[in-house]
Parts: sequence; structure tokens; C-alpha cells
Amino acid sequence: MAIINNTGKDADMIETDAADRASSLDTAVDQSIIHEERGERRFSLSGAGNLSLDDVEAVDVRIRDLSVSVNTAPSWFEPATYQDLLAAKFRTTPCIKGLLRSVAAHLPPGSLTAIIGGSGSGKTTLLNTMAERVTSSRLSQEGSTTFNGKLGVHNIRHAYVMQQDILLPTLTVRETLQYSADLRLPPSTSTQDRLRVVDEVIRELGLKECADTRIGNSQHRGCSGGEKRRVSIGVQLLANPSVLFLDEPTTGLDATSAFQLVRTLKTLARKGRTVITTIHQPRSEIWDLFDNLIVLSRGSPVYSGSISDCLPWFEAQGFQLPPFVNPAEYIIDIAAVDNRTPELEEESSTRVKVLTAAWRSESESRFAPLPTPIGTGHRKPRSEAERHASFLRQLRVLTNRTLKVTYRDPLGMAASIMEAILMGLISGYMFYDLGRDQAGIRSREGGLYTAAGLQGYLILIFEVYRMTIDIPIFDRESSENCVDALPFILSRRLARMPTEDVPVPFLFSVLFYFMAGFDRSVKKVFVFFAVSLVNQYVAVTCAMTCVVAVRHFAGASLIANLVYTLQSTACGMFIQANTLPVYVRWLKWITYTFYAFGAYVGNEFQGSLYDCPYPGGRSNPACIQYTGEYVMDSLGLPKNWVARPIIILVSFVVFFSTLSTVGLHFLKVEMTIARSRTSDTDLSAGKENMTARSIAEVRTIDVGLVDFALALDKRAVSGKKLPRKTILHPVTATFRAGVLNVIMGPSGSGKTSLLNAMALRLRNFIGTKYRPSGKLTFNGAEPSDSVIRSVCSYVCQDDDALLPSLTVRETLRFAAGLRLPSFMSSEEKHRRAEEVLMKMGLKDCANNLIGSDMIKGISGGEKRRVSIAVQVLTDPRVLLLDEPTSGLDAFTASSIMEVLQGLANEGRTLILTIHQARSDLFRHFGSVLLLARGGSPVYAGSAKEMLGYFGRHGYDCPQHTNPADFALDMITIDLQKEDREAESRQRVQKLIKQWNDRGERALEKVDDRLPGIEETEEPDEKAPETTEHDKQAENASGSDSMVMDEQSQTLALAHTAPKPTSSPRKSFNKANLSTPAELGALIRKRASLHIALPLLLHRAIINTRRQPQLIMARTMQVVGLAVVFALFFSPLHNDYFSVQNRMGFVQEIGAFYFVGMLQNVAVYPNERDVFYREDDDGLYSVDAFMASYTILEIPFEIISCLLFGVLAALAVGLPRTVTMYFVCVFACFGVVSCGESLGIMFNTLFGHTGFAVNLMGIFLSVATIMAGILSIDMPELFKAINYLSPIRYATRAVAPYSLRGVNFTCTTAQRLPDGSCPIETGEQVLALYNFDVDPVVNVACMAACVVAYRVLAWVMLKAMRARWGDKKVRDQK
Repeated sequence: MAIINNTGKDADMIETDAADRASSLDTAVDQSIIHEERGERRFSLSGAGNLSLDDVEAVDVRIRDLSVSVNTAPSWFEPATYQDLLAAKFRTTPCIKGLLRSVAAHLPPGSLTAIIGGSGSGKTTLLNTMAERVTSSRLSQEGSTTFNGKLGVHNIRHAYVMQQDILLPTLTVRETLQYSADLRLPPSTSTQDRLRVVDEVIRELGLKECADTRIGNSQHRGCSGGEKRRVSIGVQLLANPSVLFLDEPTTGLDATSAFQLVRTLKTLARKGRTVITTIHQPRSEIWDLFDNLIVLSRGSPVYSGSISDCLPWFEAQGFQLPPFVNPAEYIIDIAAVDNRTPELEEESSTRVKVLTAAWRSESESRFAPLPTPIGTGHRKPRSEAERHASFLRQLRVLTNRTLKVTYRDPLGMAASIMEAILMGLISGYMFYDLGRDQAGIRSREGGLYTAAGLQGYLILIFEVYRMTIDIPIFDRESSENCVDALPFILSRRLARMPTEDVPVPFLFSVLFYFMAGFDRSVKKVFVFFAVSLVNQYVAVTCAMTCVVAVRHFAGASLIANLVYTLQSTACGMFIQANTLPVYVRWLKWITYTFYAFGAYVGNEFQGSLYDCPYPGGRSNPACIQYTGEYVMDSLGLPKNWVARPIIILVSFVVFFSTLSTVGLHFLKVEMTIARSRTSDTDLSAGKENMTARSIAEVRTIDVGLVDFALALDKRAVSGKKLPRKTILHPVTATFRAGVLNVIMGPSGSGKTSLLNAMALRLRNFIGTKYRPSGKLTFNGAEPSDSVIRSVCSYVCQDDDALLPSLTVRETLRFAAGLRLPSFMSSEEKHRRAEEVLMKMGLKDCANNLIGSDMIKGISGGEKRRVSIAVQVLTDPRVLLLDEPTSGLDAFTASSIMEVLQGLANEGRTLILTIHQARSDLFRHFGSVLLLARGGSPVYAGSAKEMLGYFGRHGYDCPQHTNPADFALDMITIDLQKEDREAESRQRVQKLIKQWNDRGERALEKVDDRLPGIEETEEPDEKAPETTEHDKQAENASGSDSMVMDEQSQTLALAHTAPKPTSSPRKSFNKANLSTPAELGALIRKRASLHIALPLLLHRAIINTRRQPQLIMARTMQVVGLAVVFALFFSPLHNDYFSVQNRMGFVQEIGAFYFVGMLQNVAVYPNERDVFYREDDDGLYSVDAFMASYTILEIPFEIISCLLFGVLAALAVGLPRTVTMYFVCVFACFGVVSCGESLGIMFNTLFGHTGFAVNLMGIFLSVATIMAGILSIDMPELFKAINYLSPIRYATRAVAPYSLRGVNFTCTTAQRLPDGSCPIETGEQVLALYNFDVDPVVNVACMAACVVAYRVLAWVMLKAMRARWGDKKVRDQK
């Protein structure tokens, strides 16, 4: 922890500080690592680490004149840019934006290189370019990067640790690393060696205490963010790479863990690896561990060379490192452009330009041109050296892992089993004990189609959803050359064979077959099961092919839906197979449902004779229509059609598996570059650094915790109650207004859980219940939940609430519109958004998209600043921030802390968790709460008294050590070596015990300003005694305290040298403390509907317009379905077979129910998550969200349904009348809208989208069967339920208009003995199916269904988001 001097090589100071720290955590840099310098290298392990991975080939990396630029001009090939293309009058003139400029470097083997710079300086772009991870036709690159003289990183063994953690949430840390070792280590490695390597990686990365903890996700908490980071690094270490790339590996880690991690990287480098990492906030001790440094500023290098030459170079340019300052922080500061004010921007820009020009000149002399490198093309096929596991090993490991993940996802597995049981029971009951008359024969056909088509469709959609969740893991492992496509595909099926692939068709077959009363022959039962089994495998392999083609659910479900539509129309159930139009008739031979349905029909009907009412049986010509052969012929199926279709179905499984394998091998997912959106006007002009208006009397809030604790009750899947887990032991602390209140502790100490509990963000789930205890007080009074939500703003650690397709400026403008009070005009809100944008240093990226994981937008640091800026907009009274500086460089972190300090100076109460605090930030800390791992408090009190407290217990902080780092070292257990672990564990336990013994006395000393303030005892009648001036100030400073005054001055600290007030109350300045009555008046109302709705609509329109896949998901499914129907049903004739075809078309309207559900699943879950986050902030109501979602949805539905009407009424051949057209349009619209509403209901009830999709699928399938065409004679229960189904009214609205007045003909063979046709008029068809009803009434009922379903969805969402547990406001005495 020693802060080094100007040259960074004062060994005496390091040794002295190390001696001073004899009693503290041993984080001193190993002398062998520091002094084993830069000339003669030993590749031996010493001191810091003990990884027993084999030595690897040394790789020398050289970069010369590397420049990267991107063309941001609109393109004809990208629909998202069509608006810009129109604005540019269809000109695609290149618009080049430079990302990197003339970077040169030499990174020898055995070195650790850091790439540093401010947010957006190009660090990640440089790393991705070297690792060849960003590919785009819009990117252009000059210069070269060579590895041992060869172009292309794929010539050497390398690994890349991404900034995002892509891990399986249900595996433990040890299991994750063990599976990675099995896949990555050389095949010759023994099982014992693999286990030993995993154990040593766990110890080296400090993961020992969470080794058996599951990774977890947003639904189920597991490892902390820092622990996930270390697991991601451990996974890559197991690949034993020659070159290791790391993108911000210390993000989310506390200072001690970050140091230990970089010390591990140094050890890996000493073994001969070339380690290259970007890093934001390196603490001072980390500086000595680096061998090389690349400093970037806005894409240009200002230094690139050895660490020993760095400070002398900057000194030569006139930048002398001040004493006792972290050199990394200093260099990042002078290389950053400070754009918060015009003056600072001009000054810093000039400085950076001078540095850039000086280094460009120096670089030309330092880095001689390289000899012509050996070109090997871009991506070289995997060499034997890179192959880590054989096919059989991959298959075994992936199967084992998938099996474990499957049975640990009880909802996912239960969804499959429940779907089979429910579909079996419901279908069996609906077709219960089928008769053997003509109606029974038709119902048998419907039942068999249900088994072949609908059941297969449900499996298809559910597997599509699960594959879109699982495919990122494969993409990552495939890009790392440790998993092949074929073993991945086979392992999924082998692992799920005992859990789903066999049980699901077995349960469905047994229940459905025997309840429906099909032929009880043993042979036929087994054939039915065999067809169901093969149909299951066809569906899941087809789903995999859909996801391979398009990786996101919106696109993959579109493909799957069109595939299913093709299956249902060509299978022979709704259109007689031999009457299909010639141009599509061939398609039935390539649709697998044709074979599945045919196999079922052949198995049931072949050789059967049903109850013919005429005597003579088969010999009587009148009984011919009761024979199985006649039924199969009427469906257009060949004879002896059982064995052959089963064999063909097996070939479909092989075909889809092969297609998926080829697709996964060649269709790689690559990262692209997001485009910049430009605004019509330059709103950053002026750039005044405005602050909130000074409030004459600041009504401050001191937040207190009294024995505040948090526990977690969980239940196993079986319902058994698990032992209660303590997350946070009782904490008593006071967080004062006017200062920065900091919560510090290692990963897993409960910091985030404490903030979530204080902000009321903990939500209970089925089987999971949080148990907070103790008291949270505002100025000694216990507030209601509504007051807490109104007064507090919360900045989460992640940035999930940011919409990726909005620009930074748009994000802040919409946030300002929703968050700021209604009395402010739009111009004032926009001005406030611009002010915060400038204050947070976001000017340069104001018109850039936020971006997402796969589309690179703004940098991680910039994204973090946007999240903070959104909450800072309202100048909240109490601001809770979870790791506000996580992912930010040292300069940006410092500027953020300055902004937060300014907010605190205005009388706000700021409580933040922090991992890595700069040395110069500690003096700004007011109160500090230290938590050890496990949630035990170690210290709670004034920051100024913290070092004295530790000193009194024998732990003195060395003179030049960062106090924040020292405190973290004191309370962190070093898990990297057993001797250090024992010593540090003993120290932490001793400190916990000492605080528990003395904590209360320490708090009494800190809180001596609070005794005597008894707000809770003040009677009601005293509240009005507050002066009118106070009331006005209060109203201006509550949730609506956003009136800006450009000439206002920054407030002094609320409790430092208080000025006399008009109503003095004792010396401790009670006048500046809000009373309970005042706090109650602060309850903030959500934005009203008329304010929120236009903003939400505008935001949603922009978000949708810039995401073509959302537009495609909302429109193309209906249009695609309509095109398929037109191709297959057109033209409708008037022969006997057309009766089946016409009623088949009416039945197919029910398919739009599924379309509505799929449209919802593609859009709603993401919208819901953003709404939940903003609802937690109390921005707007459920009504506004539901209204905006519905209003945006309806135009897409209307347009697509109008197109369907054209294709249905005109192309297919229904009566070409205006009435028929609009009835078709409205029937389609009603069914799609109700499907959307059902999607909202189920996705609101269940956070697990896959589970919701499967349950919805069952619901929709039953509704489709109940329409009255597949099952003519249903049980009374289903007839009653059918009145709730929109499909009932849609089919009964369309059928009468399409059939009345239609006459049918027949062939001689089809005529009855009396010479008449079996069916001669449309009225007869309507009577046969009981559809002879008033269509107008059914249209009206359909309209009622549309409204009722959406209202029910609104009520359900409102109930789910209701605050049932809000505390009642206590009556004042």
C-alpha cells in the first residue's frame, strides 16, 4: 500500500512501509517480483502465486501504427438507419470517425501490460482489435499487430476475459471451474491434476469461501459481482494461454481483491505469458507490478513503453508527480479531457494535444518499422495445439454439465413435465372416450392432429426460448476454441433424455391415448409412443436450427412460427393433401408434421372398421366411409403409412442436427459497433456549470440504523424449509447529511444487500423471503415506506434500466421529463438534463447510443455515469449509490466523487458503497461503515476517527498509505496462502468481537448531536408552527425542488458553522433537521398519466424504430402467416373436399392467438424489467405503462391485420365483400390482441419466461382445440370455458359470412345412395359444426374480449406491483 515517489522505484520506502505493516494484511509486493526487473527475467513462481499450470510458448507482441476508424454513414443494408438515409437524401457518403490513431507498442513475453486512460479513450477498442474480437464491414483498420512476427492472434494460444460475466447461474464456483478445466486443459492431464489445478486457481483468486456457492443471477442471488469477475478470470486461466487479454478485470472488486488479482496476473506473466489488461483505477501498489504501460486519450497514445520510463517521460514534458500521489491516478488525470466546463475543457484539451504530439514524435524514434510480417489470413482453423479436449471428452463433460444445469432449474424442468401432463389430461378429457360414428371419426382426426401438431409446437417454442438463453455460453466457449458444435448439440439431447426427451412424450402418450379411447392394441400403443418420441426430437432439433439462424428470441420465434404454420397447413388436416395448389403441393413431402400426423393416422385407422349403421360391414358399399382406408384416402395419405413416416421423421432429426452443427460452425457471433445518433440542434452550447438553487433553510435528513439486520429464509423445491441464512448482522450507525457516508467491505460482506434493504428494493419470491429486523430512522423518527421511497433515490450497481437504443441525451431528457415536477416546463427540464449531462462529463458521447452487450455503444464508464446522472436529476434528499465508481477510471471516479460531494454540500444525505477509493478521496468521507465478509460490522463512525480506532487496537496505518485501502486490508481474509489466511482470519474475528463489545459506546460519541431531538414526541398541533417561509422552502426542496437558479451559490455543509436562523432551537441546529410532519409532506406523487404517457410513447417509438428486430417481431409474424395461408388455401373451390379446406381456414384463424403471445414474449419481458426498475423509483403508474404499451402495439396489429384481410378475403377466395374483409381483419386483430394480453398476464405472473411460454402454450392450444372444428362434441365443462375464448367468437364471426350462400358439388363416387351430395350448401356445413349463429353478436363479443383481456392484464400487473406491505403512517401524539 505504499505510495511510491516520482520514479516509482524507491525500494527503501517500500521496505520501510512493509516493515511498518508487519501486523496488517500482507499485501506488500513480493520483492522478487519488484526487483526481478526488466532486463534479466526468471520464469519461476515466487511469492505471490502458486499456479501449477505448464509453462507455455513465449509470444512477443508488437504493434505498429495501429489505427481504427468506423464509417457512421447510413446504409441501405441496415433498416435502423433508414431515417438518417432519408435525411441525407439517400446519399451514403462515408462519414469516418476515428477510434484509434497511430498506436505503437512492444509487449515482450513474460510482461504484464496495462492500458489506461479515461472512459471512452479507446482502451477496450485497442484490446478488442488486438484480440480480433470486433468485426464489421464499417470498420477500417491500418497498421499491424504481430505475434512472434506473424499477423493474427489465432496463430497462438490466447484467452480473453470479457467485461461481462457469461456464466451458468446454477453451477457453483468449483463446478464452473472444474468443467472449464475438463474442456480446456490438454487431454493428457490426469483427473488428479485437473482437480489440483482447480483448487489452486480457487485459492489464487481468493474464491475459497464461495467455492461451493452457486453463481446466481438477478432472480436467485449467489456470488457477489466481484466473485463472478474472479470466476470469469479463472475460467480463462485454465486455458493456459500464451497471451491473456483482460478487459477491466478489477471492475467490481474491492481494493484488496484487485491488488491480489493483479499480483496473480504478474505471477502468470513471470511464467512466460504476455498479459495485456485494461484497468480503470489501479491502487498505488499495483503500479509496481506492471512492466509496460499504454496511456490513451481519445484514441491517441500519450505514452507507450516500460513502466520505469513512464514518469521520467512525463517529467520531461513538464508534469512532475507530486509527492505521495498514486502515479496511475495522476497520469490518468493529466491524460483526460475534462469537459465539465468550457474553461476546463479548453485547458485540458490543449494539454492533451501537446502530449499527443510529443509522443507521436517520440514514438517514431522508439518503434522502428517491422519487417514484413508473415500473413496467415484472418481466422485460422483451430490447430492441434489449440485443441483442448477430444470429441468424447467434450461430449461427456458437456452432457454432465447440462444434466446438472437442467435438474437445478426446477421451473424449467417442471414446465416441460407439467406441459406434458396438462396437455395429456386436457386433450384426453376433451376427446374423452371417442365414439366410433362419423362425428367420432372426425374427432379422432382432430385428436391425432393435436398430438402431432400442437404438442410438437409447444415443445418447439419452449426449446427456442431455452436455446436463446443457453447459446451465449456456447458462443463464448466456441470463440475460445474449447467446444465444438456437434458435442454441444448431442450433449443437450443426451442430458435431457432422462429428464425431458423421454418422460415428456411418454407421459403425454399414456394419458392422451387411453383417455381418448384409441385402439387398445399393445402394438398400436407402442407405435403411438414411438411417433411421439420421434416428434419430440424433431421439434427440439428444429428449435436449435431456428436459434442457430437467429440468436435472439424475436427472430428465432418468428422462424419457428412460420415453420409451424407450414407444418399445420401442409399436414393434411386442414387442407386435403391432394387438393393443395400445385405450386405448394410438393411442400408436404418436406414438412415433418405431415409424416407425424400420417403415422398417427395410419396407426389408428389402418385396418380398422368403425360402427357402420348399415348391415353387412365391409361388404356393404354404404359402409365404405366407416373404414380406415377411406378415412386415410380422404386425408390424402398413402396406404401402409406407419413405418415409412417414422423412418423419415428420424431422418428429419438427423437433418436438423446436421444443419445446426454446420450453422454453429460457420455462423459466428461477432461484436459490432453502434452508430452515433445526431441531434438536430447542438444543445451542449453554452455549457454553463449550473447548480441547484440554494435553499435558505436546508431541511436535512440524518439516516439512522438501529440494530438493523437482514436474514433470508429459503425453501427447497420439495417445500422443506432450509436453515435461515444471515446476510447482515445487527448494525447500528448514523449517516449524516452534508457529508459522504461510505460503506466499505470485501466482496460478499452484504454492502449491496444493506442498501437494497434500506431502499426497500428487496422483493420476495416463491420459496424466498427476506427478513429485515431493527429500525431505519430519519432524524430519529421511523418513516413510512412511502416516505422512504419519496425521499430516497437509488443508483443500482448495474445499468439494466438504460434502453440500449436511446442516446445519452435522449435518456436524460426522458428521465427528466418523467422525474422532474410537473410545474417545470419542458424547456426547463431539458435545460436540467443538459446541465447534468455537462456536470457528469457526458458531452462527448451525448449523441451516442447507450449500446448493449453485442452492439458496442458508449463505454462502460460512460454508461455508469448515465445511470448516476438519471438519479441525480432530481437532487434527492437521500441518495443511495451502489458502487458508483465501479468501472470508472481514476479521473472519472474523482470527478464523480466531486459531484457527489457537491450534492452532499447542498444538504443531501449520500450513502454509497465503494470498492476502490482513491487516496485523495478519503478526506471527503464523513461517516464510514466497515463490514467484514458475512455481514459483520467492524466499525461505524467518523472517518477521521477510524485510523485512531484501529491504532488503539494495535493496527497502525503507515504514514503514506491510503487509509481506505488500509481499512479494507484489515477486514479482508487473504485466501491465497494458508499461513496468511490463518493470520488474517484471526485478525478479522478479533476486530468483529472488539466492535461488538465497544460499538455502542463509539456510536454514542459519534451521535452526541442527536440527543434531545425528539421529533417523534412532537404533537400534531406544533407542526403548523413552521413558518410560512419554511413551508415554501420545504415545498421547493422536496421531490419538486428542481427550480434552477443560474446565479445560486453552492451551499456550505449543513452542520459546519451553522448560521443563525430565524427560529433558533438549541446549539446543534435543530432547525436544519426535517421533522416527521415535514417528512410526511414530502411523499412524492408519480407523474400523472397526461405527463407520463406522451413521454413513454415517444421513448418507446424511438426504441422500437432503432431496433428493426422488434418491428419485425410485431408485424412479420401476422403477415408471414397470411402469406402462407394465401399460398396454401388459394383458390378455394366448391367441391366436396373444399368443405374441409374452408373450415380448415376458419380454424387456422386460431393460430393468431400464438402469434400474439410470441409478439409479447419478444418485446414485453424487457419492457417489463425497465418498468419494474422505474416503478421502484416511483416515476409513473401502471396505467401509464400499460397505456403506452397498448397504444404502441395497436398500430402494428392494425397494419398487419389489414394486410391479412387483403390476403384472406381476396387471395384465398372468400366472398369478396366489404363486410367479409373487415370481419376477417377484426377477427385477426381480436385474436392477436387477446394473445398479447395473455402474454402480459403470464409474463407478469412468472419471471421465468420459459415457464410462462410453456404454460401459455398449453392455454392457447386448449383454446384452439375448443374452437369447435377439431372437436365437434366437447364435454360440457369445455363448452362453458369456451365462452371465455376469443377464438370461439372469431371463428363464429368469419364462418357464417364465408359459407352462407355457398353451394358445393361432388363426384359420382362421393354421392349418397339417393344421388345427392353429402353436403350441398354452406348452411349445412354451419349446422354440422354448430356454427349457424348470428355473426354480429360474435363480433361484439370479440370486441368485449379484447377489452376484457387487456383490463384483466392491467389489473394483474397492478396487483403484482402493489405495495401490500407498506407501513402505516404513525399517528402523532
